[in-house]
Amino acid sequence: MKHKLWWLGGGLGLLVAALMAWMLMVSLAYAAPGAHGPNGEHLDAPGAVVNASGLARLPDGSINVPKLAQRRMAIRTVLAPESEAAVTVELPGRVVMDPNASGRVQAVHGGRVEPGPKGLPVAGQAVNRGEVLVYVRHHAEPYALGAQQAQQAELRAQRQLAEQRVQRLEGLEGTVPRKEIEAARTEATSLAERERSISGSLVARETLIAPVSGVIARADLVIGQVVESRDVLFEVVDPARMLVEATTADPTLASRVAGASLQGVPHVTLRLLGVSRSLRDGVLPITFAVSPSKTGPALPSSNSLSLAIGQPVTVVAQSRERIKGVVLPAQAVVRNPSNEPIVWIKSGAERFIPQPVQFRPLDAGTVVVTLGLSADNRVVVQGAPLIAQIR
Repeated sequence: MKHKLWWLGGGLGLLVAALMAWMLMVSLAYAAPGAHGPNGEHLDAPGAVVNASGLARLPDGSINVPKLAQRRMAIRTVLAPESEAAVTVELPGRVVMDPNASGRVQAVHGGRVEPGPKGLPVAGQAVNRGEVLVYVRHHAEPYALGAQQAQQAELRAQRQLAEQRVQRLEGLEGTVPRKEIEAARTEATSLAERERSISGSLVARETLIAPVSGVIARADLVIGQVVESRDVLFEVVDPARMLVEATTADPTLASRVAGASLQGVPHVTLRLLGVSRSLRDGVLPITFAVSPSKTGPALPSSNSLSLAIGQPVTVVAQSRERIKGVVLPAQAVVRNPSNEPIVWIKSGAERFIPQPVQFRPLDAGTVVVTLGLSADNRVVVQGAPLIAQIR
């Protein structure tokens, strides 16, 4: 009898231990590290059952990603501590030429285009300062051309008469005053110079050279094309020296800017040059100089420009003010089917939960999440777009 009681008691103890172990596993599933919101609430949906064995989107919206798939997708997570970051402002802008490192090639007078010694340059071609780019041969109007030809013929006749007079006076040297001979020579020389000038104007052509060393950014000419005066024939820019012109309606913003960068353009920083004091279409232009960042590579060479003149860009200006939040790489924030910004939180070994957040960009590759995360969240910082594509 005692033996039976001992056997029943032992079996009851094993049953209680198994029940407690099952309850502990359930509690861990619902209270796994990183599964709490900013106010301590559970991010797991009540009653969710995780029984997927492969890549799958679960009914509660979470994603099941096996360990092998995580390694193949190069998913990386980090604990998201709260810190302080600079307040940023996004400004619309565009890339413009640096007036000290660029130039435009224009013809003073109209005419017909003729190729230079190396032919007509094309966009993207590197040129040196002083290099001949193109010739423009001038053509006068028929009435003006006829007047020039008549004047040339008249000057030729006068020059011939003056030269003959000089020869006669030189033959009478000694009987004719020397000053008359010198005056005749001077008159003949003057007529010859005038004739030479008129002859040169009839076949004149203008030589257009590169104003600076750089790359041809604009070229729209063909051989034989007729251009007018002041037409922009070429634009030459230095790819290592460009400017970004942003606009703002806040006249005090420039005094609060501590740094700036271009959204979507890594390894490039902006240096504030100044802000205009005159409104243009209701906004103030702010000028930044483009330079390579210290940690990134140098700006691309002339063979592969990363920025183009006139390209619209978004300037992320960093203010001296500070804001609290979670600093994450920009690729950690993705969009859900409702086009809301979310991050993926790892709530278990193979489970990822989408968490809506509010964020502000810090620079070209970093954002600060101001709402939606707590200190113990393990956030996906690499591979988030791949997780969002799992259906």
